Amino acid sequence: MEYTFYELLLFLLLYAFLGWAVGVGCVALKDRHFANRGYLNLPLSISEGITAVILLLVMPTMEGDLFLQFLMTWVVVFLVDSITAQLLKNLGRTALSEEKVPRYDSLVRLVLRTLEALFYLTMYLVVHPYVRLFVTWLPDGVVVGVAVAGLVLVMLDFVMVYHTLRTGRVHQAAAHSQALTRRISKRLSQRIWSRLEKAYPGVERVEMANRNRFVFARGICFDKLVWVFLISSFLGALIEMVFCRVTGGTWMNRSSMLYGPFSVVWGVGAVVLTVVLQRLAGKADRYVFLAGFVVGGAYEYLCSVFTEIVFGTVFWDYSWMPLNIGGRTNVLYCIFWGLLAVVWIKILYPPMDKAIEKIPPLTGKILTWIIVFSMVCNGLLTSLAMQRYTARKTQPVPTNIVEEFLDDCYGDDFMEARWPNMKIPQ
Repeated sequence: MEYTFYELLLFLLLYAFLGWAVGVGCVALKDRHFANRGYLNLPLSISEGITAVILLLVMPTMEGDLFLQFLMTWVVVFLVDSITAQLLKNLGRTALSEEKVPRYDSLVRLVLRTLEALFYLTMYLVVHPYVRLFVTWLPDGVVVGVAVAGLVLVMLDFVMVYHTLRTGRVHQAAAHSQALTRRISKRLSQRIWSRLEKAYPGVERVEMANRNRFVFARGICFDKLVWVFLISSFLGALIEMVFCRVTGGTWMNRSSMLYGPFSVVWGVGAVVLTVVLQRLAGKADRYVFLAGFVVGGAYEYLCSVFTEIVFGTVFWDYSWMPLNIGGRTNVLYCIFWGLLAVVWIKILYPPMDKAIEKIPPLTGKILTWIIVFSMVCNGLLTSLAMQRYTARKTQPVPTNIVEEFLDDCYGDDFMEARWPNMKIPQ
């Protein structure tokens, strides 16, 4: 990996601050007054920081192709903005997730997002080399200390804001506070509510309107997306197995996990399509197809980069196919993604959505957290096994008890039988 974990974390904080400053500056010029539009109290816009970090990891794989870099930047900006808006909406605070220019038509939104993508690309090409030079110049201890301290502050800030929004207005927050004294809780909540109401007029009305919920997994929420991931990852693995049987004449495991037929690529892809494209459900099929073509292709490309960086392995390579993009995706599969988006949004997701909401609330909650716990454990064990499989090529002798366990239970023969198409890039 080109950057260390702590360097990436520091870059996230730096660009989150820069994104916050630019956003506050634009609002100040437009409205003639200062307003912290960030979700956090800290001068950080985490979504902008996440966008920057994703681009730092992806852009080096596209060096020399400026158009492709711009296209990927545009898609990443769109994905992060859409997912961030949905996350804020899931908190029951629609006022926080509204666009800053809600009355603008689609063309103006397209122009604004294009300008935003150009800004990010310019930052990467012109500004980032100097920022990286500065971070490289810092001692390793300073980088680690600042990154960890910043992460802790962000987490504490998030907890305070989330607590304030979830417990309601000042007097409600004070009445429900257990960890803090009534006086401190009241002051913190009062300051946070004052800032949020100034930046997002109507946030309290939205908060109160969404307080009572009787239907399990109503709308696009965490519970709903967990079930969408589970069902789609299971069906995706089965579909790929049948496809390999029909086209290649052999049964082949297409699961991403050590245990169970679950394809993470399909599961996360379904979640992404649901969150990003649900707003297009009422539009013509061609718009859904075009959005799925672009979003799906970019998503597959990002998955390829992620697995190569984190696990040091390559699960698919389309270099032999015409019109491929770095061997990570190709136009034919982008067309498949577009068709899949239409089928998913128009045909498959609506009945699945209704079926999930019919699950009894208590049963649904219990099963949801069982699914989350099982998938997290399965995913962590899979990640460790893959990383050890890669490391064994240069370090065959285990150095600790964890590596001994992985070598005994998930040796090379087991891993290569489980994922026959997996390769280690040279």
